[in-house]
Amino acid sequence: IKLSLLHFNNISSSSYPISARGKIVLSGCAIIVRGQPRGGPPPERQINLSNIRAGAMARRAAQSQPDTKDTPDEPWAFQAREFLRKKLIGKEVCFNVEIKTALGREYGMVYLGKDTTGENIAESLVNEGLATVRREGIRGNNPEQARLCELEDQAKASKKGMWSEGGGTHTIRDIKYTMENPRNFVDSMHQKPVNAIIEHVRDGSVVRALLLPDYYLVTVMLSGIKCPTFKREADGTETPEPFAAEAKFFTESRLLQRDVQIILESCPNQVILGTILHPNGNITELLLKEGFARCVDWSMAVYTQGAEKLRAAERSAKERKVRIWKDYVAPTANLDQKDRQFVAKVMQVVNADAMVVKLNSGEYKTIHLSSIRPPRIEGEEKNKDKDKRFRPLYDIPYMFEAREFMRKKLIGKKVNVTVDYIRAATGAGESTPAFPERTCATVTIGGINIAEALVSKGLATVIRYRQDDDQRSSHYDELLAAEARAIKNGKGLHSKKEVPIHRVADISGETQKAKQFLPFLQRAGRSEAVVEYVFSGSRLKLYMPKETCLITFLLAGIECPRGSRNVPGGMQVAEPFSDEAMLFTKELVLQREVEVEVESMDKAGNFIGWLHIEGVNLSVALVENALSKVHFTAERSSYYKTLVSAEEACRQRKEKIWANYEEKPVEEVVHLSEEKERVANYRSVYVTEITDSLHFYTQDVETGTWSVCICVSVCGPVCGCECEFVLACLGAIVCGWYRARVEKVESPARVHVFYIDYGNREIVSSTRLAAMPPAFSTRTLPAQATEYAFAFIQVPQDEDARADVVDSVVRDIQNSQCLLNVEYAGASCPHVTLQFADTKEDVGLGLVKEGMVMVDVRKEKHLQKMVTEYLNGQESAKSARLNIWRYGDFRADDADEFGYSR
Repeated sequence: IKLSLLHFNNISSSSYPISARGKIVLSGCAIIVRGQPRGGPPPERQINLSNIRAGAMARRAAQSQPDTKDTPDEPWAFQAREFLRKKLIGKEVCFNVEIKTALGREYGMVYLGKDTTGENIAESLVNEGLATVRREGIRGNNPEQARLCELEDQAKASKKGMWSEGGGTHTIRDIKYTMENPRNFVDSMHQKPVNAIIEHVRDGSVVRALLLPDYYLVTVMLSGIKCPTFKREADGTETPEPFAAEAKFFTESRLLQRDVQIILESCPNQVILGTILHPNGNITELLLKEGFARCVDWSMAVYTQGAEKLRAAERSAKERKVRIWKDYVAPTANLDQKDRQFVAKVMQVVNADAMVVKLNSGEYKTIHLSSIRPPRIEGEEKNKDKDKRFRPLYDIPYMFEAREFMRKKLIGKKVNVTVDYIRAATGAGESTPAFPERTCATVTIGGINIAEALVSKGLATVIRYRQDDDQRSSHYDELLAAEARAIKNGKGLHSKKEVPIHRVADISGETQKAKQFLPFLQRAGRSEAVVEYVFSGSRLKLYMPKETCLITFLLAGIECPRGSRNVPGGMQVAEPFSDEAMLFTKELVLQREVEVEVESMDKAGNFIGWLHIEGVNLSVALVENALSKVHFTAERSSYYKTLVSAEEACRQRKEKIWANYEEKPVEEVVHLSEEKERVANYRSVYVTEITDSLHFYTQDVETGTWSVCICVSVCGPVCGCECEFVLACLGAIVCGWYRARVEKVESPARVHVFYIDYGNREIVSSTRLAAMPPAFSTRTLPAQATEYAFAFIQVPQDEDARADVVDSVVRDIQNSQCLLNVEYAGASCPHVTLQFADTKEDVGLGLVKEGMVMVDVRKEKHLQKMVTEYLNGQESAKSARLNIWRYGDFRADDADEFGYSR
């Protein structure tokens, strides 16, 4: 009759056999058996074999008692233990308890198999000469004891085991409990498998192993994983973490006192990391797969069997939500499959770890690379030069290199995106900014993980997480390995060399710098550039790599719809299709390598010209897609016919900006073109200011209040320079206030103002400014000064040559009354001819005849008479060899000197 396993621990003394399994052999005469598991670790019992005695095993001295010494093996003790270990561990056995002492020790007989018909373990030990029989108190009616005595006599006669000659000193092990240098020992193994016996299991992932054949007793922690542990409390008791006991039993039932091989992989901080190999499987992967362990990053890198196997095993347990993962929720659990993995086109590299992609649906999405951090700089270093504007892309070491790697690798290419996690938005605190929700993903192209490539080049670092933080890259181990290689090879951020410095001059909006740079760009023809930013369909910011500068670039020959912008009096509404034009330009050229032809520059320091990308003229492309109109300034370019043809085709189709276009009758168009002639409608103006660029400001004599001076007896309240329009006091010499526009505020002592009724500029203190009364606002009284440029002449770009022309004009017409006629529109202001009020002589023609300037040839038919007159004046200056014609024929060297195009 077999007793129920529920009573496994409740039997005191019985002749009834009990079925169990061998768990551990303590010595040649003592074993621990266990029952069958039922929802957790099974019960255990220690059984001492009756009537025999085997040698005592070696024992280490208690660490708390320094006076004690290690106890070595008794002869043949280890061999007896090994004999039983190989027979019983993990095997089904049957035992009965004969005696239970007052101290609770149980003695009985153990049989191999399901019942007492199996091999008697005590008899086998005695027969091999590995145990002696307790002959004291022999009872004649005890057949088992008599059988043991008979077997002992036979072993003595055969000189087996301990009965052999020599005394058995050669059977005593030289056990080594410590190592002088465990790291050197591990390195000397060269990660080759070492034979071992697992002597003890502390928890699911930490064991005590006996290394063979040198008998090193070492503690080994499984590489790459960690199981729940038993926490020791202050009173000495141990509290198991959830599933700690189950994980320990899982390892014990498979490895305890088994013959295994161990790969010793690393020894950080005196802790030996290794992988235990058993013929039936790898315990590390099995623990993960069954939900008894989790991966740990710090030891994952040394796992020689492939970290991806461990991640896959852990992922399997998470998906099945087994044991420690029973409450697990995946970071992307709320995403559909199409949102987890998709193919997209990279449109912009925002930063070294972020990009904007275009989905197949046409939607734009910002993707952040999982688990990496781009180059950064500490706040103190960033602000060490407070007078310098901080530009992260160029001022943070390796930021530019990282961005360029991403740009060249990805822009315009299709990539595979696998979303790893969604980082929730964080609110702004007192010292921390707000961050929006982030989609973090692994991005690959051609099988290459972009994040891993960045890290391997030392252009990014890997983020370290808390062990329970599951929001990380699905290829986190590869990132760590790539970073380790970059550190070892001293690449990028890990280099000991001097960091790269990028001295990039930003001349956007710097009019004087732009003027100096313009002749160089004009002579260069087509120059290479990278589009850094798109402000609108026709306004871009370019990086010129050869010139190492940033410029603002306006597309020539077209008139693009304007977007919304702040203007005096409020926000100006965007023109139709302005957003579409900007999006078109972004998709075509943003962060692409392009070629530009610079033709001219506007008064704000923005360069004007043509931009080409892979044989496509962006100006033409915008017109072809009905997102821009042809500007009259394109007439002098070689692209004019192409632009007009493209515009005409869009007008015919009534696309986009031409949707409401109504074509005039052919007869009317022909009639107008035939009848159109130059209109000479001169009016009196008063020239108030002449600028260094040869533009001039005038007040209308007939309709304007051309001497605006608002005299007050007491100065009003000082303006804080927050108004756009103010009153500026001329000081004590002339007691008067003049209307002005604030253009720039450097400091309270330096405020840049523009006098809107005269055209001149000045830098004044804020104490000389006051808010403009409503009665004198520009709505009530418009600005009196109007800006103009001379028609039919080219302004020299050379500063000295231009200064001579400006001086001559100032002497002739500054603060004098003239006659003005508008001839044609310009990029920034109307172009006009100006006559002296008394002689009616043309001021511009006079400059041409004096050899001060060259003629700007216009192609409009109604202007040809004027152009011819100017060209004749130029020929007369040539003949007289005046000024720029002093060498006779105008040579290329002269053109360079005076800043004209060749």
